[in-house]
Amino acid sequence: MTQKKPSETGDATKRSPLFCDSLFAYKRNITRAVQVGTIGIGGSHPVRLQSMTTTNSLETEATAEQCLRIARAGGELVRITTQGRREALNLEAIQQYIRHKGYDFPLVADIHFNPNAALLAAERVDKVRINPGNFADGAKKFRDIDYSADVYQAELADIESKLGPFLEVCRKNGTALRIGANHGSLSDRIMARYGDTPKGMVESCMEFLRICRRANFDNIVLSIKSSNTRVMVHTVRLLVATMRSEGMHYPLHLGVTEAGSGEDGRIKSAVGIGALLADGLGDTIRVSLTEDPEEEIPVARLLRDHVTGRPGHALIEEVSAESYQPYAYVKRSSHQVGIFGKGQPAAVVMDVRQGTAFENSQLVPEAVLVSSVDVSLPSAFSNCIRLVPRQYMPDRPVADVWPLLDVRSFLSDVRVEGHKVLEVRYSDLDAALLGALRKDEDVVLLLTSDHVNALAEQRAFFLALEENGLTHPVIVHRRYSDADLAHVQIKAAADTGLLFLDGYGDGISVAAPKLAIAGLVELHFGILQASRVRFSRTEFISCPGCGRTLFDLQTTTKKVRERTAHLKGLKIAIMGCIVNGIGEMADADYGYVGAGPGKISLFKNRALVMKALPEKEAVDRLIELIKDSGDWTEAPPLSNIF
Repeated sequence: MTQKKPSETGDATKRSPLFCDSLFAYKRNITRAVQVGTIGIGGSHPVRLQSMTTTNSLETEATAEQCLRIARAGGELVRITTQGRREALNLEAIQQYIRHKGYDFPLVADIHFNPNAALLAAERVDKVRINPGNFADGAKKFRDIDYSADVYQAELADIESKLGPFLEVCRKNGTALRIGANHGSLSDRIMARYGDTPKGMVESCMEFLRICRRANFDNIVLSIKSSNTRVMVHTVRLLVATMRSEGMHYPLHLGVTEAGSGEDGRIKSAVGIGALLADGLGDTIRVSLTEDPEEEIPVARLLRDHVTGRPGHALIEEVSAESYQPYAYVKRSSHQVGIFGKGQPAAVVMDVRQGTAFENSQLVPEAVLVSSVDVSLPSAFSNCIRLVPRQYMPDRPVADVWPLLDVRSFLSDVRVEGHKVLEVRYSDLDAALLGALRKDEDVVLLLTSDHVNALAEQRAFFLALEENGLTHPVIVHRRYSDADLAHVQIKAAADTGLLFLDGYGDGISVAAPKLAIAGLVELHFGILQASRVRFSRTEFISCPGCGRTLFDLQTTTKKVRERTAHLKGLKIAIMGCIVNGIGEMADADYGYVGAGPGKISLFKNRALVMKALPEKEAVDRLIELIKDSGDWTEAPPLSNIF
């Protein structure tokens, strides 16, 4: 079998401690406890939920009332944009307003570019977030500078001179610190030495963390975020492994930046955050949606409760993890069986065996699991492969109909010729089944699980296949009894995204008999897109907004989505300001970024194309730019969709 080849990143980190205690048993990562006002983060404390205000931070009542709405929704701490001295001073008035209403939840100041504002904020709130990419370096200029060792060390010394006084103010006031690195705002210094890599993002955090350690300051929470879930997950894992190698155990804040709105934002957040929570990482989370901030809290709560309710689960038999590459994407090698495997796009397989409301959908799966060959399917599914239980197969071969077997029938003496699907669990993978699979390569495995920690059990299955040299394509299958599509979106994305982020899976199948087909089809494609393995529609990278936002982000995002959602495979970034705008849209095809009050700048492949356009004409100009660049196609008529 062709094993997963270690990448450069994998080789570099292979000697580091693993990022979690076990790949097969859920256990919270042990971190030091950090006190933030009235709550503790890390240690034995539960995973905390938080959000961030979108108001002008100088508007005391509006900001405080939004904080209260977040708290009433279940948010346990609230972050506030703090652009400068005036905003930092006004934090005191905001806090007094909140205390007067009878609430005492912690407030967090969000600082970019302004160490002086950080000093003032540290005297007034419970926690200050600083970004190592711009705390002392200023705005990222994307300059190509050749940093000598001396110049590099001189910049670090300058950072330490600015960070030291701030740490003393934090120490004096009992203020916690979040060192929060963002993929979109790495410093020129980091970019020059490490490039736009997970190692560079980790080092951006570690430089500041080592300075704090020299100052004997430990009241710290760390975060590394990206709008790219693959980058986010691999980088946070690498950060934890790096900390472990240096004897550090600071708590982690998790989030996917610019996740977007609606189901896309929820699925993307669940994939990224869920993949880390599943391995016990994360002490506080924020689901960043381009919606009112209080709407983020119920999503975060559902995600947290779903993933973290697994301690003490039934034993999962361990298997060698020698082939596992947790710090870089390496696709598992699989051979081809029809439409599955060997580098083909991950397939969508709808499971309608237990009666799902049939209807057409804009996106069409490649295959359908049905109870019999005569089941009537929506007209849009007419070309799908039908996977039918063996006992209900027609007497004669029928085009695009494959038998679905259980393990007993597969191991029987009666050989089934041609393409087939075998429904299997990790516990089925004994010597007899392994031997039978070695003799028959014309099999696709439908991997299912009812284990409480099904994700870990399914990961063990993939590792066992690799250990035994088997390359059969695998469809990742999960089943849910929920009648609420929003709940299934969060659960399924959290339960399957990690596998696709790690290069496993040649197809996905989510069974939810109580839900209609159209929403389920969208969910399948949404998980694959959020996991970065298959792009089937426009991807919108949109920030949630904050006090720095320079236009109506929610309304604008809706307008852009309505006019461009049909553009298959394009990435469009809609960013409120420049803090992360240019960096986070590094892999976007087009960018719409706030440049000043009522002004928008448009980018193509991170290059500025139109500067400071009036907001009222910017969406039209974006459409013109897409058309002029040859990336525009007309939306299909509704009659072809439903």
